[in-house]
Amino acid sequence: MNPTHVKKIKISFAHICLLIASAFFLIPFIWMVSTSLKPIEQVFTFPPEWIPKPFRWDNYSKAIEYIPFWTYLSNTAIITILSTLGVVLTCPLVAYSFAKLKWRGRNVLFALTLAVMMIPGQVTMIPLFLLFNKLGWVGTPYPLIIPQFFGVPFYIFLLRQFFLGLPDSLREAAKMDGASELRVYWQIMLPLAKPAVMAVGLFQLMASWTDFLGPLLYLTNQESYTLSLALQQFQNKQGSEWSLMMAVSTLLTLPIIILFFFLQKTFIKGITFSGIKG
Repeated sequence: MNPTHVKKIKISFAHICLLIASAFFLIPFIWMVSTSLKPIEQVFTFPPEWIPKPFRWDNYSKAIEYIPFWTYLSNTAIITILSTLGVVLTCPLVAYSFAKLKWRGRNVLFALTLAVMMIPGQVTMIPLFLLFNKLGWVGTPYPLIIPQFFGVPFYIFLLRQFFLGLPDSLREAAKMDGASELRVYWQIMLPLAKPAVMAVGLFQLMASWTDFLGPLLYLTNQESYTLSLALQQFQNKQGSEWSLMMAVSTLLTLPIIILFFFLQKTFIKGITFSGIKG
């Protein structure tokens, strides 16, 4: 058989396998959207009906009215934007220091950074809560925002790998021209690391936008709730408002899907050149 035909068959087979695999990931999303448009009596019919009869578009308007949706959306957006900004500002700076600058104790501190990545979040949950309680931050969004301005170990590691791949000759040439270290970082290295920085920003944006445990622990005032916590309010004494809950879940998911759709090339490029490959 012609090698070209063999190659085309392999590529076609790979695409078919990827389409089948993607279908398994799409099924929960399709079910969520379908349920958000169903009458309540049609939600648990067996066998499942994937196409609502009739389409209840008013489920979305009812869901928005059922809870203070716009307040929760605003709270979620503020926390997400500020925490993502903190990560994007601090993590590249720390990663650049680990990758390109030579200073005493660098390797020790980087080893400690890696060690922190291995500690489960459940271990630090209670100490962090007690610390934030002492600071008077419990009941405010500060515990969900301020820590991100001190760096996140995984993002620092990811960005360090990217900076290590950038040639030292660029930095040395800029230094010979009289540029300060901060100028080298800001005007040369950081623009080159844009794909990795955007990938890290997208990671943090998704984590913060969909975070449930953090708001559950630290937000005690209902007016400061996020959309993740708002989903709990669709459970009442008569049962869960599944159609309305799925409507809000769809609204919560769509911004992430749209953002990833427009940034997927940059996201994939950042991950690939950071050394995290299959």
